[in-house]
Amino acid sequence: MEFKPETVGMTDKPDKKREELKSKVLSLKDLVSYQDGTVASRMIINRKAGSITLFSFDENEGLSEHTAPYDATVTILEGECEVWVAGQTSSMKEGETIIFPANVPHALSAVTRFKMSLTMIRE
Repeated sequence: MEFKPETVGMTDKPDKKREELKSKVLSLKDLVSYQDGTVASRMIINRKAGSITLFSFDENEGLSEHTAPYDATVTILEGECEVWVAGQTSSMKEGETIIFPANVPHALSAVTRFKMSLTMIRE
């Protein structure tokens, strides 16, 4: 899957489904479901300053190499994946986090079905 950071919303527009999450204890991995043969996502916070988006990846799915103009963190919520940052490959599993530096090529691919949280800070 090609990932375009500019397509991740940059508005402060309220969303009823996101508003319903506020002030509740959440299990992030339960907020996004697997879908056969694809990548699914659910944005839980979306502000001009940044966003938090949850993703689920079916086995053998991934995000193609891309860059973003700001730093981002990825935390694995369930399963395993491989990530590439500036040509270096790392394996990741549940509970691990990586920081993708701004303007540095990166990509990821599912080893097993996995879920992740992506936090992007724009300011």
